[in-house]
Amino acid sequence: MKVIIIEDEIPAAKRLAKLITSVDESIEIIARLDSIESTVKYLQTEPLIDLIFMDIQLADGLCFTIFEQVNITTPVIFTTAFDKYTLKAFKVNSVDYLLKPIDEEELSVAIEKYNQIHKKDSGKDYEKIAGLLNDLGVAKYKDRFIIKRGKQISFIKTEDIACLYASGKLCYIVDNNNQKYLAEDNLSNLAIKLNPKTFYRINRTMIINIAAIKNTVIWLGGRLKIELHIPTSEDTIVSRERVGGFKEWLDGE
Repeated sequence: MKVIIIEDEIPAAKRLAKLITSVDESIEIIARLDSIESTVKYLQTEPLIDLIFMDIQLADGLCFTIFEQVNITTPVIFTTAFDKYTLKAFKVNSVDYLLKPIDEEELSVAIEKYNQIHKKDSGKDYEKIAGLLNDLGVAKYKDRFIIKRGKQISFIKTEDIACLYASGKLCYIVDNNNQKYLAEDNLSNLAIKLNPKTFYRINRTMIINIAAIKNTVIWLGGRLKIELHIPTSEDTIVSRERVGGFKEWLDGE
């Protein structure tokens, strides 16, 4: 599990990190941030995070400002010395709310709560949902999507889409001629509307069309890197937890 800690007090951040690894040695703390500004910049890079530990009162303001500047879908465990923000915390995908000084047993319960509620199976949730609907005879995948370019609104046929990717709060559709368009929905919602036999979400920020794949090579850390028929500066690395599902997808039925 990959987590980040957002805490402006260095001793508190160090103690929390120590407690987290004490509760579960497999947890990897990939970043420690100490302000609203640094957190927003970091989260805008779309890092692969499973869980966020977030102090409510940071040096440059209340952490809730972060949610106003960047779309956070990652579960959050809040930490604070005060309990007056409890209700507000649970309005922004909170798993739990821990009062300082943090008790190791309470932290363990909070992490287990996350595991019970949010643990996902190989990143293939949307494919499973789509597959179940298809088995029931009720799946209807879209054959075109609304797109925007400047002030113009048009549509693109699904068969003409090479890939879709998220950047910050926005989602883009790229066609087979490498033309980019602003989508009217987020990546997760679009994923459910695409036929999983044709499209696969290779990581948290990108979905690709199987017809757009030019080459696939083994990459660092057991991951895969995909080369598309169109040039792209976006992340085309298949995340480690999705590699198995990706290979099954390539192999077909």
